[in-house]
Amino acid sequence: MWIKYSKYLLWIGYVYFSYLLLLITLQYIPYHTDVAFLRIKQDVIVFNHYRIAFFTHVYTSIFLMIFGALQFSNYIQKKHIKLHRISGRFYVGILLLLSGPSGLVMSYYANGGLFAQVSFLLLSTFWILFTFISFYFILKKQVIKHQKFAIRSFALTLSAISLRLFKYLLVFFLEPLPMDAYRIAAWSGWIFNLLVAEIIIYYKFSRISK
Repeated sequence: MWIKYSKYLLWIGYVYFSYLLLLITLQYIPYHTDVAFLRIKQDVIVFNHYRIAFFTHVYTSIFLMIFGALQFSNYIQKKHIKLHRISGRFYVGILLLLSGPSGLVMSYYANGGLFAQVSFLLLSTFWILFTFISFYFILKKQVIKHQKFAIRSFALTLSAISLRLFKYLLVFFLEPLPMDAYRIAAWSGWIFNLLVAEIIIYYKFSRISK
């Protein structure tokens, strides 16, 4: 019984944090280059390639939260397989063509210096790689391998939430310098997610032959 209710709580939490991400996205609608996060990026927002990458990332990533959630709904997988496949194609297309590449560009200009830049570079690279591999395996009809890499891909998608959550918790409990908190969150936000993903994969597929 508690497992059933814990799933409901996870979905409620997911919807809540997705709503917060939507509010962040709406700060940039209509188009502005001097609001919210961009107030501290005025030195690079003047570059066309960064500006294009930033707004591409902001405007497209929120859709990955929607299509990603549809991919992991047991109800949709069982009752609406066509919707599962269509949403999966949208997820892969948006990530590989828009959100992922724009994240790579932005990683070069990340706050926090080289330490944070390397983190975001690895995050974007693994994000694209895991998504591509997942798509490749489903084309080859290797469902189990597809599912494993889909979990890893979505875990990195969720770093949009965990990075901000970790930063908030660090500031609340430890009160580090703002940039130190950002550097720590830059790494912990996605590494923690991958560790959780590997635990889920282990227990979900441990009884299935590889």
